[in-house]
Amino acid sequence: MAYTTIKKPSDYFNTKLYTGNSTDNHTISGVGFQPDFTWIKDRDRSGYNHRLQDSVRGATKSLISNLSNAEQTNADAVKSFNSDGFVLGNDAGNGSFNGNSNFVSWNWLGANGTVANTDGDIASTVSASATSGFSIVSYTGTGSNATIGHGLGATPQVVLIKELNGTNNWLMSHQPLSASLGDYSRFMVLNSTSAVSGAGNVVFQNSAFTSSVFNVGTSAGSNGSGQNYIAYCFADVQGYSKFGSYLGNGNADGTFIYTGFKPAWFMVKQTNAAGNSWHILDNKRDSFNVMEKNLRANLSNAEFDTGVDFDFLSNGVKMRNTDGASNNFGGSTYIYMAFAEEPLVGDNPCTAR
Repeated sequence: MAYTTIKKPSDYFNTKLYTGNSTDNHTISGVGFQPDFTWIKDRDRSGYNHRLQDSVRGATKSLISNLSNAEQTNADAVKSFNSDGFVLGNDAGNGSFNGNSNFVSWNWLGANGTVANTDGDIASTVSASATSGFSIVSYTGTGSNATIGHGLGATPQVVLIKELNGTNNWLMSHQPLSASLGDYSRFMVLNSTSAVSGAGNVVFQNSAFTSSVFNVGTSAGSNGSGQNYIAYCFADVQGYSKFGSYLGNGNADGTFIYTGFKPAWFMVKQTNAAGNSWHILDNKRDSFNVMEKNLRANLSNAEFDTGVDFDFLSNGVKMRNTDGASNNFGGSTYIYMAFAEEPLVGDNPCTAR
């Protein structure tokens, strides 16, 4: 069997940098596919929020990863997705998408269309790529313990949920972390620096996800009666994506994480203590090691290049500092999400940076 089914990871995930100009119909091309999920952040200016759009809700509908705000409609922001990227409006009075600044966009491919899914207790609308292990799931809560179909045909390792018509937090189930703690009801909050939740919560049930469904409890954050939700689901795909946890060692010659590919994007969060942010690095903002251009998913701060340093290697990630946000000593546990630039082996094997 082939090492990976994805020979060119940038066909499914790609980082695109661009400069805003505050003009209408500003087309951002060069993504390489029609995105189904686009995450945008101003790199230069603090106070400008992360903005998340997807094709299931509609391009003009925006969520903010650093806040618990309800969904907003921004007709002058992302106007549409196209075959090679997306189109921006003039972003009047906002500036978070197309102001006179430099931006990063992280883009994922789903199915470029939706289907109804009835695999779980709650019917859902899904845009799923079984090849890349990514799906976008829209559903309406019932207030009772339930399962929801995700369309992947493989077990998701990360499910990130946001209530759309309310102000509950972004809630993440990270299955490798939950398994290590022996309780699948554990969760993390994306718009916060908080540690992993205590046991017995009702956001997720204390049972593992399956290849057809993920589960939710009775919390208003994930399954309030009559409330609308979006879930982003991610499964491991050898040579393309990896989701896991590791222990810090407090050494500048730090912990090594084997991914099986040269990373293009990496997000990390300490789980056993509060106070450290969700740090995001990518191969377009940093072309060479050491990787240090950080954006924080839970903050509107501008890009910065101190504190959290990694090497992106041909087969994984190497920590290069002792910062508590990524490599603290004394049993600190971290979770990560990683997507590939190139697989380690295959028809187009990767080379060192």
